[in-house]
Amino acid sequence: MEAIAPIVIFLFVLFLLLGTGVWVGLALLGVAYVGMELFTSRPAGDAMITVIWAASSSWTLTALPLFIWMGEILYRTRLSQDMFRGLAPWMGGLPGGLMHTNVAGCTVFAAVSGSSAATLTTVGKMTIPELRKRGYPEKTIIGTLAGSATLGLMIPPSLTLIVYGVTTNESITRLFMAGVIPGLVLAALFMGYIAVYSKVSKDYNPKPEPVMSLAEKLKNSRFLLPVMALIVVVIGSMYAGLATATEAAALGVIGSLLLALAQRSLTWKSFGESLMGATRTSAMVALILAGAAFLSLSMGFTGLPRALAGWIGGMELSKFQLLLALLVFYIVIGCFLDGISSVVLTMAVVEPMIRQAGIDVLWFGIFIVVVVEMAQITPPIGFNLFVLQGMTNHPMSYIARAALPMFCIMVAMVMLLIAFPDLATWLPMNMAD
Repeated sequence: MEAIAPIVIFLFVLFLLLGTGVWVGLALLGVAYVGMELFTSRPAGDAMITVIWAASSSWTLTALPLFIWMGEILYRTRLSQDMFRGLAPWMGGLPGGLMHTNVAGCTVFAAVSGSSAATLTTVGKMTIPELRKRGYPEKTIIGTLAGSATLGLMIPPSLTLIVYGVTTNESITRLFMAGVIPGLVLAALFMGYIAVYSKVSKDYNPKPEPVMSLAEKLKNSRFLLPVMALIVVVIGSMYAGLATATEAAALGVIGSLLLALAQRSLTWKSFGESLMGATRTSAMVALILAGAAFLSLSMGFTGLPRALAGWIGGMELSKFQLLLALLVFYIVIGCFLDGISSVVLTMAVVEPMIRQAGIDVLWFGIFIVVVVEMAQITPPIGFNLFVLQGMTNHPMSYIARAALPMFCIMVAMVMLLIAFPDLATWLPMNMAD
């Protein structure tokens, strides 16, 4: 196949740059520059400037820093304590007890933060000491938290879905709506696992929670009202067609600032820290997107995406076989790259492939997010594993083993998505325009 030479050169330069510790965004720019110099007559510098400007001036992309900032503000509030106080009375009576607060807390915080790491840190700093104090098994605490925190990548607002939407020119709002039902189903699968494990495991003997009346439970639920109101404003405004993703992000920032003011946790110091945190993350993602856009142009000149799509098409794989191959492919690269890098690095090749196979691009966005979630808990680069290691001081191998059941549940979720594609497509098809 004539595309073999460009593939070998692109991969060699990419792994050379990544192996020497160059940032992912700069590595992508470097690979693209080499490709332009070797395979085209167009001036590489001129092309790079034009493409980076076009990729960076996208109006859709403005939702990204706003949602990141919203998460950064909420991360510095008393949200985690309030969530635990509001959720714990309702979770204590379920099979598995307060372990469900890991899943429920991550689900709630995921709906106001697009970051898996922010979800993990915010929920974990409250639930880990509380669950340890009550005698819940350590491995289950770590594993359920590692898996549940990945819901931040799927439940809107999701940074990965924004990046996917910008890369494939798909509606961010529709992608957000597509992630709601699969995100809730995945959370339900995690909670189902906890319920079953609590019944079959011999070391699951936490201290029983004191019995609370319905009135007391409802009284504690008032702590959830502010964040639930914020979720309704952000997601509800998009579903009702009242706001675009960018406008909803702006509403979310205003709402999170008001929430932080009401909790008296907004100081000039925390305000400045939230701004700087959002700026750093946004700049990192923007650099990766700029590098990916230039790499897409460079590969387009070589004809590599078309050649690979044609080659895959010639193999006459069924949709299911193609999706299984992509599942394995993304799990493997997820061992070495973070989620956003995995998406932007591969979309130039994968997008023509899935379009040719007749796979819905909107549905594939949810498929790829579930697989990218797996990468968050897969060694050696699983980001959630590193965050948990810093929080608990457990060895990486211990945390990875604890997270293995969650990985298997995500594989089951992929199969559910393939068997029932309406899980992802029904809500966006029925939302208001």
